[in-house]
Amino acid sequence: MNYGLYLSATGVLTNSYRQDVIANNLANAETVGFKRNMALFRERLTEAEALRRPDLSHPLLDRIGGGHLLSPTATDASQGELEPTGANLDVAIHGPGFFAVGQGGEMRLTRDGRFMIDSQGYLTLANSAGSRVLDRNRRPITLDGVMAHQLSISERGEITQDGQLIAQIGTFDVPDPAQLKKHGGTLMSYPEPAQVRPTVATLRSEFVERANVDPATEMAQLMEAQRQLEANANMIRYQDQTLGRLVNEVGKIG
Repeated sequence: MNYGLYLSATGVLTNSYRQDVIANNLANAETVGFKRNMALFRERLTEAEALRRPDLSHPLLDRIGGGHLLSPTATDASQGELEPTGANLDVAIHGPGFFAVGQGGEMRLTRDGRFMIDSQGYLTLANSAGSRVLDRNRRPITLDGVMAHQLSISERGEITQDGQLIAQIGTFDVPDPAQLKKHGGTLMSYPEPAQVRPTVATLRSEFVERANVDPATEMAQLMEAQRQLEANANMIRYQDQTLGRLVNEVGKIG
C-alpha cells in the first residue's frame, strides 16, 4: 500500500466530515437553544504501535504517523446570547441547566424555552411535536383554563396568575454535558437518566437563548477545512501521477 496515498485519504475524509459539522452549525445559527457541534479527531497509531510489534516498525514511515481518525462529535455547551422577545411564556436559562420535556414516553432535555399552552391545557414546547414541559417531579405541567397573557414566570420557574402559584417549571442538570446525545430539534438525552437531577437555575422571562454559533468564526473554520481538503486531494493526484510514471516509464527500462 502506498503510505502517502493512505495519509492523504484520511485527510480528505476527516476534513470532509469537518465541513459537514460546520455547515450544520451555520444552518442552525438562528435556532433557539441550539448548541454548536465540534468535529474532533485523534491521531491514528501506526500498525507497529497498534499491534505492539516493534519488529514491524519502519524507522522512516513511523515518524510520519498513521494519519487521522474521527472521534465522536462533541457539543459545545457554552452559554448563548439572551435575546428579549416580550412573550411572557418565553424563558431562557442563564447559566447551567436544562428544561425537561416528555416525548415518546421518555424525558428529553433542551435549552429552548419557547413555551405555549396546547388545546388540552398542557404547557408545551413550541416545536412540531408539542413536547410537554415537565416540572421538578418530572410530571407534565397543566394550565387548563388559564390564558397565556395572564401568567408570569419568576427567576425560579414559578408560574403565577395574579400572584398565585400555579406550577413550577423544572430545571435539571447532568454530571457530564459532554455525554449528552442530540435527537434533533434542540432535544437531547443523557445515557444515564437516573443521573439527571433537579437543579435551581436562574431563568429570564420574556427572553430566549440564541444559538452559541458565531457565523464569522464558523465561516473561517469552513474555509480552513476546504483548503486542507483540497491540499490532501492534490497530494493524492500528485502521488497517483508519480506512480503512473513509475509504472509506465521506469518500468520499461531494461
